[in-house]
Amino acid sequence: MAAPDGLARALVELQELAERLRRDCPWDREQTERTIVPHTVEEAYEVADAAMAGDDAKLLDELGDLLFQVFFLSLLLQERGEGDLAAVADGIRDKLIRRHPHVFGTAEVDSAGAVRKRWEELKTEQEGREGIFHHVPETFPSLLLAQKVQRRAATVGFDYPGPAGALSDLDDEVEELRSEPSADELGDVLFACVNVARHLGADPELALREASRRFVARVEKASELASGQGKEFGQLSLDDQDRLFDEAKEWERSAG
Repeated sequence: MAAPDGLARALVELQELAERLRRDCPWDREQTERTIVPHTVEEAYEVADAAMAGDDAKLLDELGDLLFQVFFLSLLLQERGEGDLAAVADGIRDKLIRRHPHVFGTAEVDSAGAVRKRWEELKTEQEGREGIFHHVPETFPSLLLAQKVQRRAATVGFDYPGPAGALSDLDDEVEELRSEPSADELGDVLFACVNVARHLGADPELALREASRRFVARVEKASELASGQGKEFGQLSLDDQDRLFDEAKEWERSAG
């Protein structure tokens, strides 16, 4: 843990910097929540990218960018007299204590899944949230939205007991898509995929990003193999491209 004095100094200096930029920079003076939030979302994705890449130096840098977003948005609240960074910090601290009675109280849980289930129950009990799908922002990315509503449904018991049921449902949805190719049926397949990911304890967003990364790496390797044979990947037949793609997968497995 960082020394308390050093941590406090760093945070106070960042707050002072945010206030000066807001006062002295023409661009910063013009910003509102609506203009800043797209940058906040972008910074969050860059943090995720650095974390998935295992690049600690980049993660350190990107976390700083995201932290500044919190400082700046808190400053906008402060200007309207609706709160400040201290209120933000106190609020999340109190919320985390409320939602972890197994750490700060006498409640007992025996698994991460039980913690998540209790977390959703506490939101309803302590914060007066009503309905199964309370406080689910429709602006969420689609994979996150699907994951969120599935978790909410699970809190009232509307859920498969394990991965087998979710996988069987995915099979059924794929068959329906084959019988009736349409956007609606495709959406059902994607929703079922998210449900499988949830039951496997995998984040569908991160799983899909990793699959995309593997695909890019394999196509690039297949193109490299084609070049090694004096051929242009884009000029090959699909069968030949598939063959080189399979070779790239085998190379990846042996290299890994």
